[in-house]
Amino acid sequence: MPARSPSKPPPPPPTLFEWAGGMPAIERLMDAFYRKVRQDPVLAPIFARMSDEHPRHVARFVAEVLGGPRLYTKEHGGHPHMISRHLDRHLTQPQRTQWVRLLLETADEVGLPDDPEFRSALVAYLEWGSRLAVLNSQPGATVDSNAPMPHWGWGVPGGPYRG
Repeated sequence: MPARSPSKPPPPPPTLFEWAGGMPAIERLMDAFYRKVRQDPVLAPIFARMSDEHPRHVARFVAEVLGGPRLYTKEHGGHPHMISRHLDRHLTQPQRTQWVRLLLETADEVGLPDDPEFRSALVAYLEWGSRLAVLNSQPGATVDSNAPMPHWGWGVPGGPYRG
């Protein structure tokens, strides 16, 4: 009997960041989304003083969460900084719902993948992250300076703070 060659394990699946199309796709999404936000009657007041850099910052945060480069953490210090940006904003559930709805609409318009697996993971992250933002925007919310950066995947058990 001939000796078997050791089989190589299959390559890991692509990250959500890679599947989405990398940084160009995430930047395209956030640029288009925040142009729409400025015109949206529910969201425009929240972002009335938004800097021109805001879409880029959010793109870097989302890219990192979805498995992309750690640019947001390197530039801003990670999740604690993002949490701090929501403190005392008093966000409401209707605002959160509109934010998610408009972002998903924009994802379709800019051509992000629309396969069920990717969209399921994206929706799960947006629901989780936007609900966390609402909680962090209420009176009394504080920032844990050790809050880990969430990492979102294809639905693997363990939640967003797994290794």
